[in-house]
Amino acid sequence: MTANSSGTNQPRTATIERKTSETQVRVSVNLDGTGRAQVQTGIGFLDHMLDALSRHGRIDLELACTGDLHIDDHHTAEDCALALGACLREALGDKRGIMRFGHAYAPLDEALARAVVDLSGRAHATIELGLSRRSIGELACENVPHFFRSLAMELRCALHLDVLRGENDHHRAEAATKALALALRQAIARTGHDDIASTKGSL
Repeated sequence: MTANSSGTNQPRTATIERKTSETQVRVSVNLDGTGRAQVQTGIGFLDHMLDALSRHGRIDLELACTGDLHIDDHHTAEDCALALGACLREALGDKRGIMRFGHAYAPLDEALARAVVDLSGRAHATIELGLSRRSIGELACENVPHFFRSLAMELRCALHLDVLRGENDHHRAEAATKALALALRQAIARTGHDDIASTKGSL
């Protein structure tokens, strides 16, 4: 694990490696990037979600995962989310000089999603996506909200993410990802002030 994130003018980057008997994940992020992504998880729709999160969040992301896909997609989706959440948290450091809060709506054709984020240091996730299919590509629909919950747990943020309408599950899941990306982009933005956005003095 490496990180360099202290001070308002320092680069906010981190690298995390997570190894278990089920997966091996390596993640690097740059919170002040341009949205460049290099992602390989072995699950096409999960790659698509991560690419959208990077691009619309303006977070440079490198993520490679080797997982037990011969069993199913659960461990890979979960551990990629856990590693990414931990990496984002490391890159944020003490969260000095960030907005902390973010909210966004994102449409995709008939689908409309809403995300609200608080980088509070306390983990909570309320996820309501309304997915009805069994899977989107090779990613089980039950693992889409599980991915977002796992990310919020390791990022230690409060995340409220819901899809307000939509008929197509691909659209619903992708709109939710894009809404989260936009909310995160707002929450991690630098304010230009060297303070912590909390009456407690820490996040």
